[in-house]
Amino acid sequence: MRRFTAEYLRRTREGMWDGSRAALSALALPTRTRILDVGAGTGELSRVLAAESDAEVVCLDADPRLLGVARDETGLPVVAGDATRLPFETDAFDLVVCQALLVNLPTPADALCEFARVSSDSVAAVEPDNAAVGVDSTVEREVELERRVRSAYLDGVATDVALGDTLPALFERCGLRDVRTSRYHHDKRVEPPYDAGDVEDAKRKATGEGLDAHETELRRVLSADAYDALRREWRSMGRTVAEQMHAEEYRRAEVVPFDVVVGHVAER
Repeated sequence: MRRFTAEYLRRTREGMWDGSRAALSALALPTRTRILDVGAGTGELSRVLAAESDAEVVCLDADPRLLGVARDETGLPVVAGDATRLPFETDAFDLVVCQALLVNLPTPADALCEFARVSSDSVAAVEPDNAAVGVDSTVEREVELERRVRSAYLDGVATDVALGDTLPALFERCGLRDVRTSRYHHDKRVEPPYDAGDVEDAKRKATGEGLDAHETELRRVLSADAYDALRREWRSMGRTVAEQMHAEEYRRAEVVPFDVVVGHVAER
């Protein structure tokens, strides 16, 4: 399973669900009494689950460092554990949910079947379709470079990061019924006035750090020379981003589609 830093999770999930939570309506959050957020990370989704329900929300993650952040920032109970071997009894929760977890697992069905075991009612997954991400920018090279990087990354990553239409079949394989899917678009924008996170992201582009975060996956596809050339182009692009930002001319829009899939546990 891929590991992430707390800062990476904050950057990629910042603002998600701020605009509309209608896509979560199928989770019937106001009716829940006990919810498990698997792969909770630093607790971004957990906060939403707690805000939209009166349920006890429990955060579970395999990384104790991320759970420490979740505990401190949300005040919710945290448990360290493996998504494919949940440390809970059967029917311990009435909703088990994850966000951007299954795309990082080599065998996502193993986790889903565990979700179904510990849930007495419903299982939900909110998973990005990374193959359908759209980017627009005032720096034209950024759009083209991100397209190239995304294509190479998808070829080099060891898991299916674009589950998309295969998710309902995985739910059904685990015995979940009445499976329903909706799509939520996470719209991330950078425009004046820039905040500290925007400035930091520009610095990461200019230094190559942003690209290096995916070095392992990219090097599975690209030769050493090709990766080095790509990194030089990426840093040059980043410097242009920083220049436009300094002039308050830089604007960027990224739309990440998420599939929200909900299934119900059959009577045991």
